[in-house]
Amino acid sequence: MNDEKLMDIAREFGTPAFVFDEADLHARVAFLRENLPARATLCFAVKANPFAIPLISSEVHRFEVCSPGELNICRAVGVAPEEVVLSGVYKDEATLRPLIEVGAPIHRYTVESFGQFQLLYRLAKEFDRRLPLLLRVTTGTQFGMDESVVRQIIADYGTDPAVDICGLQVFSGTQKTKARRTAKELAAADALIAALREDYGFEVREFEFGPGLPVEYFDDYDEAGERALLAEVSALLEGMAFQGPLTLEIGRSLVASCGSYITGVVDTKTNKGENYAIVDGGKHQMVYYGGGLVMRQPPCRQLGRGDCEEGAQPWNICGSLCTTNDFLAKGVPAVDLAPGDVIAFDRTGAYCMTEGISLFLSRDLPKVVFARADGTCQLVREGIPTDPFNTPKNFSGKGNL
Repeated sequence: MNDEKLMDIAREFGTPAFVFDEADLHARVAFLRENLPARATLCFAVKANPFAIPLISSEVHRFEVCSPGELNICRAVGVAPEEVVLSGVYKDEATLRPLIEVGAPIHRYTVESFGQFQLLYRLAKEFDRRLPLLLRVTTGTQFGMDESVVRQIIADYGTDPAVDICGLQVFSGTQKTKARRTAKELAAADALIAALREDYGFEVREFEFGPGLPVEYFDDYDEAGERALLAEVSALLEGMAFQGPLTLEIGRSLVASCGSYITGVVDTKTNKGENYAIVDGGKHQMVYYGGGLVMRQPPCRQLGRGDCEEGAQPWNICGSLCTTNDFLAKGVPAVDLAPGDVIAFDRTGAYCMTEGISLFLSRDLPKVVFARADGTCQLVREGIPTDPFNTPKNFSGKGNL
């Protein structure tokens, strides 16, 4: 998004705010579709950015939901149960029971452990439902199940009418900048699929894979390099022995580029020869950037100055929290930086708006604005006070402020 548009949004809605660009998001989906296998359907990982759901809903086939809260968000913005893959390492009966009781047509339930399978199976039997399942296979983390457990489930329940075991799910991590790990994971999946067929006569009918596509947060974007990596990943996917339905679960790579964070300068000072700008946001709202914020220079700039370098000085950008850890960037070149100026951070469309330490110091949550493809802007969340979350309830104090 260009600086002029961001400044207009800052003037109209105020700061701090996250801005999500619909046109950029659609272009990004189109780019991934162009460079990934044509047979692959896309599943958006809601945890990456729940605000993006209404912007991306026409572009993807499924939504991966990992908590009751995410499920409620999907309901609130009109996602149909048929579009939901209900995932997550912790599935509780309070969430599953009402869905299964009413026969909600959830697209797939993932199975992360034998205990999860037992819970789903018991509820399926209780309400006489046939639940569509994906068995998640571990790659050596806390996620998913050992191959031996997958085999046990297939051996004991592969033909049970209470469950429809549709296939397998594999996801090992994110920010995979090389295709070597992907090659090993897909080879292991192919081997397991073949073994299930040979040993139990069980046919895996679909495969969901999290490719963990990387996002470059700090250096200049290298489109040629990304196309080359996507070509490698695509070749591996197309070269699988399994040629059935393929779903790619993607979060960060879909939405990171569509987000900007704008925050206003509220104070400036020079301490021991270093320039400091205090902004109305902070790292409680934008902690992510792949875990490298401040250690590397994030893509940020002073709005309203264009590419002007004359008179620029290095500034340390600090947030509104009372902690020396609240650094957003160091040595940012700026010209005559003063209260009222606006700093914009790019590539903040994934995780940033939800992964910060939002309740620290009880400051308001930032606004959220959609920049629509037709050029209009829409405030979709006001700034929200957080002090009610940190206030003791049912408590009689001795005095009042």
